[in-house]
Amino acid sequence: MSTTVTTPAAKPPALGLRLPKKLATGSTQLDIGIVLLTLVVLALVMQELFVTSAMLDGNLSKRLRWSGDGVGILGTDQLGRDLFYRVLAGFPWSLGISGVAVVMVATIGTFVGLIGAWYTGWVRTVVLLGVSAIIAMPFLVLALVVIALIGRGFWPLSLTMGGIAWPAISRVIYAESRGLLTREYVLAARLFGVSQWSILFGHVLPGLRPTILVMAAFYFATLLIIESALSFLGLGAPLNAPSWGNMLSDSRQYLVNAPWMMFVPAGAICASVIGLNLVGDGVAELSRRRARAVEV
Repeated sequence: MSTTVTTPAAKPPALGLRLPKKLATGSTQLDIGIVLLTLVVLALVMQELFVTSAMLDGNLSKRLRWSGDGVGILGTDQLGRDLFYRVLAGFPWSLGISGVAVVMVATIGTFVGLIGAWYTGWVRTVVLLGVSAIIAMPFLVLALVVIALIGRGFWPLSLTMGGIAWPAISRVIYAESRGLLTREYVLAARLFGVSQWSILFGHVLPGLRPTILVMAAFYFATLLIIESALSFLGLGAPLNAPSWGNMLSDSRQYLVNAPWMMFVPAGAICASVIGLNLVGDGVAELSRRRARAVEV
């Protein structure tokens, strides 16, 4: 009598996209955000290598045409300019202004927060009152006033946003630093006579790295929206600059006849903001996991 051994059927391969283990970060949000930001970086590289000034010139015979009508894949605007090349040319403007501003925000906010956490007495009082006074002012209104006084352009807009938006992150850094300054390794450094700047930048600042990265990602997205809003109002980049806010402003009169003029820059803004927010959420998620692992 023969017996038949039945082996389990092989499972079909799972469908769906999966990143290689060496590339995956352990956070789905962070993985998707990195993919989106990688596409943004590739667009920046493409703009620097392939987009020339001649590609940004207009052709009135091709104005307000959609893709497939003898023009580029994203259509043309009211002056016959290819929107694909213009949105690529807008990356250095919109992302560059926001990037310079977020570096200023992270640097000033971190320094002020550390100073307020380390010193006591009148120094801490002055820092906290000054931060609270600036936070109480409407950011967009204050930015409008400053830009109206000093003029618009890449550096005026970058310095204005960076010089106004740092107080909120300084409050977060202040609160985090107060907790880190009570850790055992910081108290041990004080007992061994380590200088205050070595403690702040060698012991406390590394513990603030996840918080700074998360706040920087969120602020990058926020400042990108603010830059687009200011350019939309005519107070950001120069009118002839291909920034996304200027492109949105130009599309207002053609929402019915050429809606793609709005969708193209709006899509670029949304993709960048979503990618930055996902990166911030992903870094925050990984930081919480590591904190729980350390506690266990």
